[in-house]
Amino acid sequence: MATVEKPSAREAKRLQTRERLLGAAIAEFKRAGMADADVGSIVAAAGVAHGTFFFHFPTKEHVLLELERREEERIAKQLDRYLDAAPDLSSTLKEAVRLVVGLERRLGASLFKDFLALHFSQTRPTDESKEHPVIVRVAQEIERAQQLGRVAPQVVPVNSAVFFLLGLYALLTTTHDWPTQSAMLDDYVASALRSLETR
Repeated sequence: MATVEKPSAREAKRLQTRERLLGAAIAEFKRAGMADADVGSIVAAAGVAHGTFFFHFPTKEHVLLELERREEERIAKQLDRYLDAAPDLSSTLKEAVRLVVGLERRLGASLFKDFLALHFSQTRPTDESKEHPVIVRVAQEIERAQQLGRVAPQVVPVNSAVFFLLGLYALLTTTHDWPTQSAMLDDYVASALRSLETR
């Protein structure tokens, strides 16, 4: 039986401080947006010194990167539960869209816009994890459909998953207040499916 090592008291305190900072930063980002968020307000809410923020998060974008990592893990788990019913690729892509769109309710409009914009930011920090579980899940479903002969053999599943999700983020960024956004997202999924199907 494998034993799980408890973190040292120092490491546990560091993790608690990081969590407090993350929570305070997310609250401030929701209130003011990332660009206008005040680090002084964040550290005051977390009860730490100013430099402590930058020890844990070198830039405000690093806060968004951590939020992205956590939200991707959460969405991937929800997709896994959805995929237990073995839906077709069309349903899977629609569910991925629904879950990403649902982030706006969870994060609020301002933070959701910042979250999406991070994907296209020239100042985006290097993502050291290199793991994007939502991309992996969508790619696996494209590959499964490919093995069933429903997706063209020349399609590269991981590339198609990246194209699909980045396109979705771009659409959500640029059509945020459009009354036709929902219909446009339906058309986007249909177009993505047509680009993948066997001809």
